[in-house]
Amino acid sequence: MFKPADLFDLKQTDHAALFDGVEFAWDALKRIKDYISANLQPALHNRCEGVAYIGKDVFIGEGTVVEDGVMIKGPALIGRNCQIRHNAYLREHVIVGDGCLVGNACELKNAVLFNGCQVPHFNYVGDSILGHKAHLGAGVVLSNHKAFPGNVTVEVDGVPLDTGLRKFGALLGDGCDIGCNAVLNPGSIIGRGAVMYPNVNWRGHLPTNMIAKNKAEIDVVVRRPREIV
Repeated sequence: MFKPADLFDLKQTDHAALFDGVEFAWDALKRIKDYISANLQPALHNRCEGVAYIGKDVFIGEGTVVEDGVMIKGPALIGRNCQIRHNAYLREHVIVGDGCLVGNACELKNAVLFNGCQVPHFNYVGDSILGHKAHLGAGVVLSNHKAFPGNVTVEVDGVPLDTGLRKFGALLGDGCDIGCNAVLNPGSIIGRGAVMYPNVNWRGHLPTNMIAKNKAEIDVVVRRPREIV
């Protein structure tokens, strides 16, 4: 249920080797640092629009545009034909696939984005993996750190399983769509094609092709007349 192939099309990344021999998809998070270290050959084939800070341990592919105010600390591997928009902040150990969008005021850290991901507006993606064409609405937060001591756990067959990770945000399967201002709590796993409505506060597993709806009631009342000055 939580194997890499259950969530991700491994043909939609140049870094499928990251998942070799992995039992649970979240175990790949433990490998990102060493994988980048072993495979990084720094080179910048991108085009900058304005002034950006790009660290020395960064690879960026052809056709990618990096806009003014971006900070890419590295180590990082960034693919081809991406848009890294104004004031995006890519911290340590980030892998971004081809054709991805990382937008204004978004922050990535120890994360993997498969090809075609969209992280467009005011998003935090920490210790997470986003599958092919996964999309985050504006303001989505993938929270990666528990408020209480101990590792993040995931429920498997009704039993909490220790992931071995103190920090673990979310796994988002291929094609899933997370609505604006949703918060995914640590260890959330969203299946392929699943949809989450805006403002949902989510914890746990949302299965493939399911929809998580927010049914908060809204009162609509008559506006009292007032004098217009």
